[in-house]
Amino acid sequence: MSYNFKNRKGESMNNMILSCCSTADLTVEHFKERDIAFACFHYFMDGKEYKDDCGQSMPFDEFYRRMAAGADTKTSQINAEEFVQYFTPFLEAGKDILHLCLSSGISGVVNSANIAMEELKEQFPERKIFIVDSYGASSGYGLLMDKLADLRDSGMGIEDMYKWALEHRLNMNHWFFSTDLTFYVKGGRISKVSGWFGTALHICPLLNMDNEGRLIPRFKIRGKKIVIKEIVKKMVEYADNGVDYNGKCYISNSGCYEDARAVADLVEAAFPKLDGRVEIYSVGTTIGSHTGPGTVALFFWGKTRTE
Repeated sequence: MSYNFKNRKGESMNNMILSCCSTADLTVEHFKERDIAFACFHYFMDGKEYKDDCGQSMPFDEFYRRMAAGADTKTSQINAEEFVQYFTPFLEAGKDILHLCLSSGISGVVNSANIAMEELKEQFPERKIFIVDSYGASSGYGLLMDKLADLRDSGMGIEDMYKWALEHRLNMNHWFFSTDLTFYVKGGRISKVSGWFGTALHICPLLNMDNEGRLIPRFKIRGKKIVIKEIVKKMVEYADNGVDYNGKCYISNSGCYEDARAVADLVEAAFPKLDGRVEIYSVGTTIGSHTGPGTVALFFWGKTRTE
């Protein structure tokens, strides 16, 4: 798919590639519809390597079923050489590139992309390459990509889009909760003792992403029904214009669609001016390898993340 839009200077817009990593956790169909290219992370399950390719190599329900049954998972970010191989065909075709990476607060992938960019600038000095640390993850990072696609389609040039992404990335609010602490203990994010007590007391931690793109536990909520209500209250508190919020809202979930749907129903009831229905996606295999099943994440445009 190619676009023939023109920016304000009358320049053709089909010389631009808008790109991200697969950890933006949208569907292949969504990426294609919005003409967004993506590069795939990798993961290993019980020693076998797969691409994190939006559920094509392994359906998400199978992935989370196998995790719950005890499968061992590890992840591998995109390295600099892979980025060179990924970017090169675009540059050879005369395209400039704006690529957004998974948050540096949880991954070093932006460093790999920057190394590749510097190498390729020497080979293609006439082309523009911009790399942005999204300070985001999962479908929140995806919602940022969707907005950039809107800006591209409206005629904004690549340099202005790059500046817009840097100026507005912290307006993308990320709130998460988990109803299963097993993989937080396994990954060393909480101690075995805290995990045992948390499970016994039905504690569901409520987290958000801070201004450096790190996941920070904020509240310990007792009970799934309560945490579902609390995460929606955070949207009321932080969304642009409160309950008059009129932007898009995305939710991602790791094998717990019913919980995600419960959050979406409350959001749609509380925010009557939403831009369309809440869109629900799956947490991809890279991020899901660390959260395990039972995580719901809510994303919306709102107050600048300052802490």
